[in-house]
Amino acid sequence: MSDKKLLLVEDDRALADLVTYHFDRAGYDVTRTGDGEEALILAEEITPDLILLDWMIEGISGIEVCRRLRRRQNTANLPIIMLTARGEEDDRIRGLETGADDYITKPFSPKELVARAGAVLRRVRPALAAEQLEYAGIEMDLAAHRVRRDGEPIQVGPTEYRLLRHFLENPGRVFSRQQLLETVWPHSEDIELRTVDVHIRRLRIALNEHGGPDLIRTVRAAGYALDAEGAR
Repeated sequence: MSDKKLLLVEDDRALADLVTYHFDRAGYDVTRTGDGEEALILAEEITPDLILLDWMIEGISGIEVCRRLRRRQNTANLPIIMLTARGEEDDRIRGLETGADDYITKPFSPKELVARAGAVLRRVRPALAAEQLEYAGIEMDLAAHRVRRDGEPIQVGPTEYRLLRHFLENPGRVFSRQQLLETVWPHSEDIELRTVDVHIRRLRIALNEHGGPDLIRTVRAAGYALDAEGAR
């Protein structure tokens, strides 16, 4: 399972193939579409770590897609890089003011694009570049695959480890069971939604073994979040 999920919104198939090839090699899991409406749906469904968004696409324009993503609570903070043939200063300013985190004009070097994407992620989502994740007393050493809470070692299984890592990379954010299934389980099409509840329960037990508030918040009809503010 790749560590970073990329949503590529580009209706030029040859360019999309080229960009996909380079991001695949860089360890990204790439989902692609050339349609603005579908991009808005996918951004909610797959919760990407980064969106590459072409300005001129089918249906809704890229700039409007960016504007709508910034208005939605679940996608307001997603890193977005705009891709466009528009190189004028006014266009670049408009793209950035709409909410894009970076802006790259065509033609561009795919290697530079991968590097710029990495720079945006390090700035906006530093957890993806970290070797240790920390939140509310929970520490995860990604190199040693060890977990501690308030200094005490915590024993978790492989699936619970992946769940916890996803939560630590996105503290406070609510994920539906379907989103967790698609992110944490490599072959989610074979897994039932209630399996998520089973592993959430196991993770809760492991994290609470030495006491302390329950940091995993259940949001009725929505899903789960790692949230110290809502801890009981």
